[in-house]
Amino acid sequence: MGRLRRSRAHHARRDVHRAARTRVRTRDLDQIQLIDLDPKNRAALEAQPIDFDRPGLAQHYCVECAKYYETDNALKSHWKSKVHKRRLKELKEPAYTIEESERAAGLGRESKRPSTATIPDADGDAVMA
Repeated sequence: MGRLRRSRAHHARRDVHRAARTRVRTRDLDQIQLIDLDPKNRAALEAQPIDFDRPGLAQHYCVECAKYYETDNALKSHWKSKVHKRRLKELKEPAYTIEESERAAGLGRESKRPSTATIPDADGDAVMA
C-alpha cells in the first residue's frame, strides 16, 4: 500500500476567484441613483428598442438592479426576491459624493489650516499679518 495523497486545502480559492470577476458586474449604486433613476432616463431604459445582443432582447430590464432578464415572469419573480428588495433599501440612502469622500480622507476644507498671509512692510521685509 502506497502513501496516501494529501487532500488539497485550497478549495475556496475557486469561489473567491469567481466572485472577483467583473464579467457579471452591475452598475454601482451611485451610478444608478444619479443617472438611471432620473425619470427621463428611467422611461428610456424601461422601453428599450429590441437588441439582439442583450438577454430577452432587452425587453425585460430591472432599472434598480441594472440587469436584463430573459422573460417577463423572470423579471416579476425578481421584483419579489430578497436581492431586489435589498437593492431598493440600499438605493434609498443618499450616494456618497466626491466632497464627502475627500472629507473622510482628511482632504476637506475643515482640516486645512488657515494660511497666514505675509505683508511686505516699507523696507520690503515680510511681516506676518
